[in-house]
Amino acid sequence: MLVRTTLVIALALAGPALGQEIACEGAFAIDSSEARLIEIYGADNVVTGMVSGPEGSEMLATTVFPDNPKKVLQFVWWDEQSLSDPSYIELPDKAVAPGGLRTGMSLAEVEAINGEPFTLLGFGWDYGGAASFESGALSNLPGECMLSVNFYDYGTAPEGVDTLPAMGDKELSSDDPLLAQMQIELDAISVGYPHPDFR
Repeated sequence: MLVRTTLVIALALAGPALGQEIACEGAFAIDSSEARLIEIYGADNVVTGMVSGPEGSEMLATTVFPDNPKKVLQFVWWDEQSLSDPSYIELPDKAVAPGGLRTGMSLAEVEAINGEPFTLLGFGWDYGGAASFESGALSNLPGECMLSVNFYDYGTAPEGVDTLPAMGDKELSSDDPLLAQMQIELDAISVGYPHPDFR
């Protein structure tokens, strides 16, 4: 029993980046909280405070493993008073997200996992390459969680290919032939939940 307990604690402290797919349960569940994160990861590995948000804003978040870029997790809460009910959770690079997504995947690989095309925003602005899944396998994950992802355009399309139609505040389909000629990779993944009032 001691060996098994020690192993469970060791796995928890190791964080999610172990090559195993994250499930929307436990630390990542719809009812997670700062208290649960401390219980799972230890108080020394959990810090709550103001962090940088989108477009130069600041927001309250709980960060797990703040000093380890390979394992760092950031939880933003719907209920900031009790630090509970995750709004979204930013996953570390190379973690295996719910549904099997990993950073570095191509549009075609993500589309294959989803089982159908999906919509993403054009590139070259603050929200460029952002996508979520309104239908398909990635829109119906166990645990009621939702995935939000960002793709990055490396700007290395073949000479003569005009990528301007893929730029700016517009919606694109993942199966657009132009996107297939661009070097676009999955760059960031977060797990989110709807506000408690809309569940």
